[in-house]
Amino acid sequence: MINEKMYELGAEPSAIRELFAYGMQRKAAIGDDKVFDFSIGNPSVPAPEKVRQVMLDMLDTDPVALHGYSPASGIPSVRETVARHIRDTYGVPAQANQVYMTAGAAAAIAISLAAVTHPGDEVIVISPFFPEYSTWIGASGCTRVEVPAQVPSFQLDVPAIEAAITQKTSVIIINSPNNPVGAVYTRENLEELAAMLARKEEELGRPLFLLSDEPYRAITYGVEVPYVPAIYPRTIVCYSYSKALSLPGERIGYVYVSDLMDNAAEVSTAVAGAGRALGYICAPVLLQHVAAACVDEPSDVEAYATNRALLTEGLSALGYEYVEPDGAFYLWVRALEPDAQAFSDRAKQFELLLVPSDSFGVGGWVRVSYCVARETIENAMPAFKALAESYAE
Repeated sequence: MINEKMYELGAEPSAIRELFAYGMQRKAAIGDDKVFDFSIGNPSVPAPEKVRQVMLDMLDTDPVALHGYSPASGIPSVRETVARHIRDTYGVPAQANQVYMTAGAAAAIAISLAAVTHPGDEVIVISPFFPEYSTWIGASGCTRVEVPAQVPSFQLDVPAIEAAITQKTSVIIINSPNNPVGAVYTRENLEELAAMLARKEEELGRPLFLLSDEPYRAITYGVEVPYVPAIYPRTIVCYSYSKALSLPGERIGYVYVSDLMDNAAEVSTAVAGAGRALGYICAPVLLQHVAAACVDEPSDVEAYATNRALLTEGLSALGYEYVEPDGAFYLWVRALEPDAQAFSDRAKQFELLLVPSDSFGVGGWVRVSYCVARETIENAMPAFKALAESYAE
């Protein structure tokens, strides 16, 4: 017999990828320029030239070494380079043995959850949240507990998180800059969270891990993204270069277990064990070298900032309500009816592909991904106008 749980996951559609697949079909049928696909976070900004050059240079090296296995946790020199970057950038005493290279943030989160939870534990997520958190939490045998963010700021509601913590709570997942809203948690907000978690740890007599999901850290618009391990010692960082270097299809990232936690070495060993158990070992070697060479390469945020301005100004003029994003490349837009799925379905009539908010844990909104060509946003405005007008009829 097949595993019924895995069958259900395979059969369950992802709202984001289902809409993306629909968009590909529509583009094939009527042309790319006639479909306004805002479904998926697939960067339209090319990878930095340095990425290409490093890849070409690596292809001229010994192919046996280049395409051979690395140690399970990653190439030692790459892990040291990542640790050095963390030390220099954030002032945290990061060591290479606390870094575990992964195939992107998805693997990093799955590994981290497996490392520090037990079946039956509870994992708190902040809604709206990235839908795949549910999959990884469920796969680890844990229960997802949702705590809504503050509205309209979408900052962490620390009293609500505290109220949700029980003897079964092991992990709180935070994501800043946030997908889908684009909120960036302030230093004051994170310090309040850290103080509360320290107090609850003492009260409960058990560790509470903060898992900081950070694929959008490098994409911000004039705001600080505080480094969470410097604020709360028992933090595990899950990072990906998918957005920072425009490499979503290459799957490279890392887990960093903060050196500042009292049991850092023990947790790192558990991370390595979880990677082994789940088969997430020896991250792509060529991409490990690329990540190391480009670890200090800045992200090209200008194109996203331009798109953000175009989209927000255009939708404002049409009367749409949205949350101003401080980071990432998503706009959280209020649907023009309570049923987000119905609104998304109606948008399809105008070839607008907008992700309904239901799978993010809330109703009444859509996520608009603006990491697209500038022309897509400009050409989509008549469609957004027609969509709004269809509700006035």
